Amino acid sequence: MTVIVLLVATLAFRSLGALGVARFATWRVSAAHGLAVMLVMTAGAHFVPASVTFMPNHADMVAMVPPFVPFPALVVILTGVLELAGAAGLVLERTRRAAGICLALLFVAMLPANVHAALSDVTLGGEPATPLWQRVPEQVLYIAIALWAASEARVRSLARSPR
Repeated sequence: MTVIVLLVATLAFRSLGALGVARFATWRVSAAHGLAVMLVMTAGAHFVPASVTFMPNHADMVAMVPPFVPFPALVVILTGVLELAGAAGLVLERTRRAAGICLALLFVAMLPANVHAALSDVTLGGEPATPLWQRVPEQVLYIAIALWAASEARVRSLARSPR
């Protein structure tokens, strides 16, 4: 589901670019905004009460945290806040580079939770967690897009520097 949100949002932003909205004139910026939309969606689950069962909730996210990580409920809140901060950073041109790099690191740090969810009996929103063969490539995709967005900010800043 998250990859679909990422793709649809990216295509929507790029379509706006094709229609003349200068902000979305490149695929990189459109993908950065698409990743931001996806992150707002995924971060929401970190704060949803356990009584909500039609979508992943805070309790589901806590169950994903590997046993070796201390204070799993706090870690879930922290990662949700970091996802929201990263999303905000991606949509602002001057913070896109830092946000992309930090998000790539966050996605790497969250990989053990995704592996744990795929290999254990974790359910998300009442559904079994997606399998490992799907989760790992998704994380790689998110890392790649975050770094791609970061490189766009760097390239733009170099292009504007005085010679």
